Amino acid sequence: MQGVLTGFAVIATVIAIGYLVGRIGLLGPEGPAVLSRVSFFVATPALLFETVSRADVSTVFSSALLVTLISTTVVAAVFVAVAMLWWRRPAPEATIGALAASYVNAGNIGIPIAVYVLGDAALVAPVLMFQVVVMAPLAFAVLQSSAARDSSAVRERRSVVRAAVRPLLNPITVACGLGVAVSVAGWSPPEPVMRPVELVAAMAVPAALLAYGLSLRGAAPPGSGDTAWDVRLAVVLKTLVHPAVAYLVARYGLGLSAPLVLACTVTAALPTAQNVFVYAVRYGRGVVLARDAILLSTATAVPVLIAVALLAG
Repeated sequence: MQGVLTGFAVIATVIAIGYLVGRIGLLGPEGPAVLSRVSFFVATPALLFETVSRADVSTVFSSALLVTLISTTVVAAVFVAVAMLWWRRPAPEATIGALAASYVNAGNIGIPIAVYVLGDAALVAPVLMFQVVVMAPLAFAVLQSSAARDSSAVRERRSVVRAAVRPLLNPITVACGLGVAVSVAGWSPPEPVMRPVELVAAMAVPAALLAYGLSLRGAAPPGSGDTAWDVRLAVVLKTLVHPAVAYLVARYGLGLSAPLVLACTVTAALPTAQNVFVYAVRYGRGVVLARDAILLSTATAVPVLIAVALLAG
């Protein structure tokens, strides 16, 4: 329980600081966008390269990865099906909603919880790797293609190869790819190379949290407005359906041991990551949906995670 409360307290404090900075107008109206761009293009790629390059590949490709793949795919597919087939939402908004329903905060909340509740920080590695290596690039491909269609500058003809390669040149995707290559090769970059990377990487999470806090100034109550139903669906999927599916797959589908079942359930119950807000701001789609889903899923995840931890003994 201590890990749950510690992780959430740290995040809430930094978000509150961002909100206060926004209230006094220190960074101006462009503050959230600027901080989000710094996080997206500079700090987060550095953080992901540092994390992935030092990850043990053998711990990533485990049965927990299969649970993550199945449970994440189920909840994301449910959101996309409802949003696009029933509500007729555009693909970019449905993509951000799917991320809000399935992309967990495996970093600044997941790691403390894994240490204090599960006893091993490596248990979040499969989730983290799956999200940054698979989920994020797929989402960027949809968002980038939609941005290209909306831009008047792309009316010129483009080759199929160029259109397919462009999403792969995203800085986060490139950083993950380089990190995987370094990890597989077993190479440790020299300290003069990694120290600047570590310094910039340390800015990723604070920048994203501050940008999120800044965006709350003057915002309407969460879960209201045109995105109300999208937010509600994303939050229900994230806090209730996602951990339930992970539990069923881990226990009955794969027959994993009790500690692994607990680990898969806890990681799936983590709230929506702040990265989703950064991605939404970067592409200018589903920003309110991402912001509200993060806030509400973070608030509702606290009792869910505490209940799971207590029931598991």
